[in-house]
Amino acid sequence: MRTTAYHEGSVAVQKRLGVQHAAAHIAPSIRPGIRPVAAAFLEAQPMLVLAAAAPDGHVWATLLTGTPGFARATGPHTVSVAATPLPGDPLAGALTAGTPVGTLALDPRTRRRMRLNGTARPSVRGLLIEAEQVFANCPKYLQKRELYGSGPADPDAPPVRRGDALTEAQLAAVRAADTFFVATVGPDGADASHRGGNPGFVRAEGPRELVWRDYPGNAMFLTLGNLETDDRAGLLFLDWENGTTLQLSGRAETVYRSDERFVRFRVDSVVETPAASPLRWSAPEYSPANPTTP
Repeated sequence: MRTTAYHEGSVAVQKRLGVQHAAAHIAPSIRPGIRPVAAAFLEAQPMLVLAAAAPDGHVWATLLTGTPGFARATGPHTVSVAATPLPGDPLAGALTAGTPVGTLALDPRTRRRMRLNGTARPSVRGLLIEAEQVFANCPKYLQKRELYGSGPADPDAPPVRRGDALTEAQLAAVRAADTFFVATVGPDGADASHRGGNPGFVRAEGPRELVWRDYPGNAMFLTLGNLETDDRAGLLFLDWENGTTLQLSGRAETVYRSDERFVRFRVDSVVETPAASPLRWSAPEYSPANPTTP
């Protein structure tokens, strides 16, 4: 029986970087239940990032949105979500009974975020998630944004674009991004995490290869730990002004160089959905924690 909150992949990364003590100190923050403060935070959010593996094995991150309260705790271990992935989304129809999912509730207005991982099944409202891990993360690298509001679906929005490599326009969007989300899977299930920095912190080294520096964080190494055991990953980029989402699925590996580490992501599949989100956000106020972009 495992006696730590972390699986072997995360422990291996923690040992490599010499942060076992810091990781052990923060481990009790990973709880199986949803405390009242976590439930209140979740219910105030208009969006939820969800990570899961599709039936074909590809791992994806997607965005669910709704009026605040669309995602709410209905008990100490249960979350009801009145939304499902949009038609055409790679995870549409993929969340059957017992599907491992990772979720991330993020509020750019306050630079707060919370992760809730467990299993999902369809419900009358949309999804029902049984929580197995619930914990907050620090505000590092979170850009502050104000929510301008939401609008109706655009009937004239271009159709979903699919491919196996990034177009020039998509490469430009990636290079200009200050935020993206990472979906990974491992022995404990699925996980959704946030990555942020100044524009340019994600390098596009070609239409099928991205690289970013893994900035210092909370020493848990849940994402890199999952990649130690399973290299499948999904990325989600969001255009905060017009709601377009860019979803990538592929393989990732961690590269260690002296006192820095990088993640190299190889693209297998691309899905771009114009106006996927009805939410409209302001220009960012960059986090003071963001390192200078070379």
